[in-house]
Amino acid sequence: MKSKPNQDTILETKAALYIRVSTQYQVDKDSLKVQRRDLEAYCRLMLHTENYVVFEDPGFSAKNTDRPEYQKMMSQIRSGEFSHLIVWKLDRISRNLLDFSSMYEELKELGVTFISLNEQFDTSSAMGEAMLKIILVFAELERKMTAERVSAVMVSRAQVGKWNGGKVPYGYNYDKETQTFTINRAEQAVFNRIWDLYEEKQSIIAVVHWLNDNGFRTKRGNDWTSAVVHKLLSNEWYTGVYIYSKEGKPRKNQDPNDLIITPDHHVAMVSQQRYDRMQLMLKRNGRGVEQRSYERKYTHIFAGILRCKKCDGNMVANLGRMNAAGWRPSNYGCTNRRKRSGCTNKYVTDKVVGPFVFNVIGNILKFQADNPDNPSISDLEAAILNGKAFERVKSIDPSGLDDLLTKIQSGASGLEYVPASIANENNAPSKVDALNARRRQLETALKRLSSLYLYSEAAMDEESYVAQKQRILDEISEIDKTLSELRTEGSDFDLSDYHTLEQASYFILVQQLLHSRYVDYENIIRSIDPTIAKSFIRSVLSVVYGDDGRVTDMIFQNELSLTFLYD
Repeated sequence: MKSKPNQDTILETKAALYIRVSTQYQVDKDSLKVQRRDLEAYCRLMLHTENYVVFEDPGFSAKNTDRPEYQKMMSQIRSGEFSHLIVWKLDRISRNLLDFSSMYEELKELGVTFISLNEQFDTSSAMGEAMLKIILVFAELERKMTAERVSAVMVSRAQVGKWNGGKVPYGYNYDKETQTFTINRAEQAVFNRIWDLYEEKQSIIAVVHWLNDNGFRTKRGNDWTSAVVHKLLSNEWYTGVYIYSKEGKPRKNQDPNDLIITPDHHVAMVSQQRYDRMQLMLKRNGRGVEQRSYERKYTHIFAGILRCKKCDGNMVANLGRMNAAGWRPSNYGCTNRRKRSGCTNKYVTDKVVGPFVFNVIGNILKFQADNPDNPSISDLEAAILNGKAFERVKSIDPSGLDDLLTKIQSGASGLEYVPASIANENNAPSKVDALNARRRQLETALKRLSSLYLYSEAAMDEESYVAQKQRILDEISEIDKTLSELRTEGSDFDLSDYHTLEQASYFILVQQLLHSRYVDYENIIRSIDPTIAKSFIRSVLSVVYGDDGRVTDMIFQNELSLTFLYD
């Protein structure tokens, strides 16, 4: 509490006049002018002084004291400048009982009289002080009841898919009359460029520099920042879903029961699959202890399976130099190099082993999926050695190729890690896609039915409501049963079918192996959790041999073996 100022510093009656309105509508209706006129008249007629200062906070709520002119006024009151604080109405200065009590106790301590003009009380009297406290209790009650009513209306609107306002997301236009969103084509082009740039550079700072350097601006005409770009990359809104929080908290801190989720609310700008892939990248590249532990940052993919071809010793991993894109490959060296016997094998790096191993696996998978008629060993060899990772390889030992081809022709390559099914080549909607879409429609219908029964002026009897609700729930139950059966059978999935980052990472990895003409190893490792890639390699391979910086042998978990011959 501030100490009471020396009353000698207050030479005469001097009043602080505080006026406030909370909305632009009230500002336009001259509420501020009315308050000012009445307060100034009171000073002249009742206090017989024109020694006053007006403090004006237009457009600020009284739910707290975070108002610039209010803070300025209180600072001057504490310095002993005023003898009176006068307001037009009690709720102009505060609707919060705790805030007002604190302020009022401070005014008493400072010897400043508080006057509320419309309630007609003066705190210099005991009755006036008692009335003040009673009125303030009801003012706070009114504020809380109003907040509850507004909250109920907004929840009701969200339940039927209506937007509750706020900033229109970048890339969209909003029509107030039809209450619908449409794509802003100019902003959509920038949005797409942002997503493409991040997938290419995997650096938000690099994206921000590119946008600002090339003259692009946000919806409000400001420079781009890391926070704004991150929001565009992580906001589920862009998948077409509208999520409303009943509590107004960030979604990560919310109980799912406090969220109202409306799928297919507006036109999506990215697919769910691409969105999920982006979240994996953001988590992989994010800063902070929770996002990026030491173990994740320095996962050595081939540690434990890479061996020396010269002496059969283990090859242990060390960090290499970071490249311009921020990736630090691993270097593997034979443990016997430092011994007196001195193994002469050279180091081998992730930059060689990674592309080599992943492209071998990917090429085998693609060859199996293509299922060529009467394939020969030479066909299989040509398929495996397709790509720049094999430019120095002369051939593959025929015995290993023969074993692999035999398994492929028998209908099982032995690479059991392949998921039971893969995404459709032509991206046609799968049965799972159709069922999930229908389920989302039913969930929306259920929410609208509940809202109609609870809030609509057109009455719906309870019997009709219960019957319609049960029909919807029965169909949802049937869909869930079918989806469960399809998952058990290993039917087609899209990325949204995977419920953990680990499952999604695995799915992305296999998709890139199957559908990329050439597997970009660095891009894969930077786009998924590297521990998933390491686990994947261990499930496929038992040993990889390195010799003088090259991969010479790959021994699979099913005991298949491929030996690569060089000039």
